[in-house]
Amino acid sequence: MKKLAIMLCAMTVLAGYAAAAETKNVPEQRKQPPSKEQMEQFRKAHEAAFEQKLGLTEVQKLKARDLRKEGHAKMEPVMKQIFEKKQEAEAVRNSKISTQAQEEKLTQIDKDLAALKKEAGQIRKQNMKDFEAILTKDQKSTLKKMKKEGRKNFKRDKGLVKPPCPPHHFEIKK
Repeated sequence: MKKLAIMLCAMTVLAGYAAAAETKNVPEQRKQPPSKEQMEQFRKAHEAAFEQKLGLTEVQKLKARDLRKEGHAKMEPVMKQIFEKKQEAEAVRNSKISTQAQEEKLTQIDKDLAALKKEAGQIRKQNMKDFEAILTKDQKSTLKKMKKEGRKNFKRDKGLVKPPCPPHHFEIKK
């Protein structure tokens, strides 16, 4: 009986190792990135939910869309320059020039990137001011709450906020 039990345990362990070895050889299936159509549907749904939550009128919706298009047109060249600077930095990192020369070039690229990111931030702020100018007081307060909730969710999702401490199952006596 003991021999049978030992043999069953050994077979179970070996079967577990075999199963683990098989799963290591199976390539992971990667998620396909969403298609352009799916992204467009998501964007439209997000936009509609945003407009509904704020209670925008049809006139406000049209103005908001125009402002969004204008903002995109202003932002596009800046984002293109940022992309090019990042590519330039990658090329410098992969180049065979001396470490000192690489660092000098990368320092300059970092300064340029910082200036471009600052410019992009200013464009975003101006876009938000322009958008808020078409809102009523109630809509502005709703937007303020939405922003606050968004920041809170961002911090939670990025792990920047510690979860609350679990309750203790004992009492501290004095």
